[in-house]
Amino acid sequence: MKVCVVGSGGREHALATVLGRHHEVVVTPGNPGIPGSVDAPATAIEADLFVIGPEAPLVAGLSDELRAMGRPVFGPGADGARLEGSKAWMKDVLLAAGVPTARHGTFTEAEPAFAFLDSLDGLYVVKTDGLAAGKGVVVTESLAEARRAVTEYLSGAAFGDAGRTLVIEEGLTGPELSVLAVCDGRRAVALAPAQDFKRVGDGDAGPNTGGMGAYSPVPVATDDVVTMVMDRAVAPTLAALRARGIDYRGVLYAGLMLTPDGPKMLEYNVRFGDPETQVVLPRLTSDLGELLAAAAEGALGEPPTFDDGAAVTVVCAAEGYPRDVRTGDRIEGLDAAREIEGVSVFCAGVGAGPDGALVTAGGRVLAVTGQGPDLAAARERAYAAVGRISWPGMHHRNDIASGAVADAAGQHPGGRP
Repeated sequence: MKVCVVGSGGREHALATVLGRHHEVVVTPGNPGIPGSVDAPATAIEADLFVIGPEAPLVAGLSDELRAMGRPVFGPGADGARLEGSKAWMKDVLLAAGVPTARHGTFTEAEPAFAFLDSLDGLYVVKTDGLAAGKGVVVTESLAEARRAVTEYLSGAAFGDAGRTLVIEEGLTGPELSVLAVCDGRRAVALAPAQDFKRVGDGDAGPNTGGMGAYSPVPVATDDVVTMVMDRAVAPTLAALRARGIDYRGVLYAGLMLTPDGPKMLEYNVRFGDPETQVVLPRLTSDLGELLAAAAEGALGEPPTFDDGAAVTVVCAAEGYPRDVRTGDRIEGLDAAREIEGVSVFCAGVGAGPDGALVTAGGRVLAVTGQGPDLAAARERAYAAVGRISWPGMHHRNDIASGAVADAAGQHPGGRP
């Protein structure tokens, strides 16, 4: 089978790598670090299956365009992609489906938004309604900071039209969990759960990013927890979408908080997570292409299988990320990093320099994944590989999966699991 992966980042590199175990793969537009990248629009490519990576083309209706051409597509149409394209609409679907979520409100004017903030108990979450590349969220204990985010979002100063409608939520506490469910319109199967790290700095310091690392499996995400998420969140959501006439064939990425009152949905994304994809898919032991093709046809069969080991991904970012990013720096050490057993390096914000060498071309440049028999071994390999990579201003978190590893060793540190 020939598979076309649409996108240009680390998620698409991981998809192409795992699909490539069993199938021929092309990636559009890809980047110079992703083998099989082609300079052609998806609509001009002949393939047996199209897998759309990023949210923007899904929201813009690329799946609909390809399906109208008779192409099998894994990725929701524009109607289903509204789950990510509009957080306010997503909250409406959650309420209709009876899925537990945070108390929230949707606002287009400042004064009602300020009044809602005043009603909360000291942990504030302010989100753009529209797409903001994973950066349109402020989580803060400072009322002044929350009010400032409201002002910047509604004015368009922060994220343009994406923020002129915003959602404010009460802050929830507990471990976060990402469950990626493959859906065929009526049924869904869960992939191995993962946990990601959104803040730029160690100890969850600094601003939110698109994701600075992840690990899988997640010790707190037992089979019972995943079953609960599928039964109480994903299945009712698919039913609520069908009730609205939406045939959802793609990934439902459930971002949850495991609160003392049980799992609560933070939000849905409508595509493979980044960097969750880079830790989940390498652990797959079944055929990813067959799974996604079956979902695209509306005929899911057996659930996917995963190895008993672990994976840890560390994102290496360019100087200035997530704000003003410096680009054009030559990337050193890729081959040396990949020589380490169990290590994959996925290229995200990567371009080609004048001499053909790979250079930084975005904020999140590389996703370095280590695999091993357990989280400790996977983490050790990932950071050993990161230590062989360099460019001016490169930065990364040093604590990805450290809490989970310490917990497994019985050390039980404070902070994030």
